[in-house]
Amino acid sequence: MTFIKPLFLFLLLVSILGICSGCATLPNVSEKIDAAPAAQEPRQIVSAKGLLSPRQSKAIMERLKRSVAPTDILERHTAVVESVTASPLTKGNKVTLLADGQGAYAAMFKAMESAKDHINLETYIIDDDDVGRKFSDLLLKRQAEGVQVNLIYDSVGSFNNPAAFFQRLRDGGIQVVEFNPINPLKARGNWLLAYTDHRKMLIVDGKIAIAGGINISSVYSSKLSGSGEGEGTPLPWRDTDIQVEGPAVAEFQKLFLDTWFKQNGPKLSECDYYPRMKEDGNALVRVVGSTPGADNRITFIVYVAAITFAEHSIHLTNAYFIPDEQILKAFTDAARRGVDVKIILPGNTDSSVALYAARYNYSELLESGVKVYERRNALLHAKTAVIDGVWSTVGSTNMDYWSLLSNDEVNAVVLSREFAAEMEKTFAKDLAESHQIKREEWKERPLFSKMSEWFAHLFVHWL
Repeated sequence: MTFIKPLFLFLLLVSILGICSGCATLPNVSEKIDAAPAAQEPRQIVSAKGLLSPRQSKAIMERLKRSVAPTDILERHTAVVESVTASPLTKGNKVTLLADGQGAYAAMFKAMESAKDHINLETYIIDDDDVGRKFSDLLLKRQAEGVQVNLIYDSVGSFNNPAAFFQRLRDGGIQVVEFNPINPLKARGNWLLAYTDHRKMLIVDGKIAIAGGINISSVYSSKLSGSGEGEGTPLPWRDTDIQVEGPAVAEFQKLFLDTWFKQNGPKLSECDYYPRMKEDGNALVRVVGSTPGADNRITFIVYVAAITFAEHSIHLTNAYFIPDEQILKAFTDAARRGVDVKIILPGNTDSSVALYAARYNYSELLESGVKVYERRNALLHAKTAVIDGVWSTVGSTNMDYWSLLSNDEVNAVVLSREFAAEMEKTFAKDLAESHQIKREEWKERPLFSKMSEWFAHLFVHWL
């Protein structure tokens, strides 16, 4: 966001040597695919009562396969992901799409107001503005009523907040952790400058989880009008969250508590963090968390493998689209083999450099048959995809190097024809508000634009 760009530039300059040293690399997904077990082997699925038998797991996957057109996205992709993460595929989840800030905040407030045991909130940004103060007031109220509130906020994302904002929360009994403090004197362990927590997760009573791309800030509270705004009026931010109820909530909880302990947070109060769960719906969900390190970039592997195995359609929405060669090749290969590949990207952004760096790739994408669109009348911040009408993901992961290499990220992968249909409806709405980039028109863009794209591309590893 624009208000942290000066700090970002400082971090960029100090971090260049570390990133250029070769320690930050993305895994070779082709090797992961080749090393994965045979797709014919039964997948491991977890229910509210525990691990299902191979026969039960196979029956569930077979039913799902029969509900959609033939696709490798189910068995082969699942086999690859299982080979690189311990996070299970869980059944019996109710999944709700929250396709704007207003809807997400309403769901979050409803969940927090209903809390009886604890509220765990992890966010990249919590602003000291109208929305941030509404959140903090409710969190303090619930803490005073006996609900334990635990908060993790990112030091970079919330850099502009006054110390008094967080001290007020601490004084009210809320347990607060500042993720990887910018000030090394405040660090509780190894101090890593270019390491941020980009996750956005709310877990309530271990039974409800809300996650995605939406931070806690007033920029998300404007209503999407579907028409042009008046001159000088800030554009509304268009983002997406997901609400999960069911056994998969425990996987969000594990990620939160793991971060809390790694950041040496204060001792947590005794709460029922893993209550007995019941099945609330029919969706299969896998919660995918990534942390720095070549072997831990799970969301990257998930995306590349999903695009690689797509057979019919790939509909992607992404805020900062600066893909590495593997992602770019996966998209172009998919389009060339006849997959309907549509990508919606921002037409307006809070980072001009990121916008031009994204546009640098348009020519190659368009030449391969990928259809590229730019969203109008909103600042697009969503990170979602729906593939082959059955595989969907909503999360915090941008397709840029900073997100893929240096951040803690989290995505939910949902296997459900019904949820994919909801995702497609939202994608269609965004498509209706987008301008398609045509190949011949793109070739005729001004020289200044081409030079700006080339210049921005020089810095892709730091965007």
